[in-house]
Amino acid sequence: MSRRTTSLIAALAAVPLFVALSGCATATSDAGSGGDSGGDETVKIGVVGKGDPQWAPFVEAAADEGITVELVDFGSYEQPNPALKEGEIDLNQFQHIVYLANYNVSSGSDLEPIGSTAIYPLGLYSKKYDDVDSIPEGETVAVPDDASNQARALLVLQSAGLVELKSGGSIFSDLADVDTAKSKVKVTALEAALIPTSLPDVAAAVINNDFVQDAGLTFDDAIAQDDPEDPNALPYVNIFAARAEDADNETYLKLVEIFQTNEDVQAGLLESSGDTAVPLQTPVEDLVASLDKVEKDTEAQK
Repeated sequence: MSRRTTSLIAALAAVPLFVALSGCATATSDAGSGGDSGGDETVKIGVVGKGDPQWAPFVEAAADEGITVELVDFGSYEQPNPALKEGEIDLNQFQHIVYLANYNVSSGSDLEPIGSTAIYPLGLYSKKYDDVDSIPEGETVAVPDDASNQARALLVLQSAGLVELKSGGSIFSDLADVDTAKSKVKVTALEAALIPTSLPDVAAAVINNDFVQDAGLTFDDAIAQDDPEDPNALPYVNIFAARAEDADNETYLKLVEIFQTNEDVQAGLLESSGDTAVPLQTPVEDLVASLDKVEKDTEAQK
């Protein structure tokens, strides 16, 4: 998903994007569970925004491998997972693990990640300091006040060595989980849209991607951000999802490989994100393990 939608997905919001729905007819994939039919195969992939520049080269590269990709463009984020569950499409690619876990738990589904695409880092910015180490002890750092973004922001601060979260932190962490005695800075929560104008009043702030330019900043100005190698960032990795019975489908896995390795696809991915995406080839077993953990954590919150 592109930069313009990152904060919406992080908040698990299903906000309509006013994109024309291209239709959800019953899937006609010839791939089958084995993915080796010996001829051309058609795979329907649900996306939100098929005009994003990564998709045209992806479809072309797949065709070169004998796979016809039909992109089904959905108008809002709540649609691709039900369509996948019901067999109207074969795969989807629009979400990160946290979103998928929330869907699986709420709907009783067993959709699975079969490959990673990218992570869209959440950054820490400052008008006063050029790096994290320069922030004095006891200073105040702002984070968004909405639950999902706040948890992720606190994990960014922990990764940067500014706070320590009780029990290591999770996607459900809030200000009460900050171990003040062991943390370098104080943390305050503000409405995400107001943080850019409040940045001069604090030592630093975690700013949602959609509001970075409102603060007169560029993404390169971040003094810290999600570390894709940090296990705490793994739930925010974007993925291809399939039905559980299709997790080992050779054709679907080949499509993931094409997406991850084709230079034109990767260039399009970066373009659509405003060069903020960090492409990843995370092992599938790690994605599945992360999904299992997030689902269990989500169920425990009920």
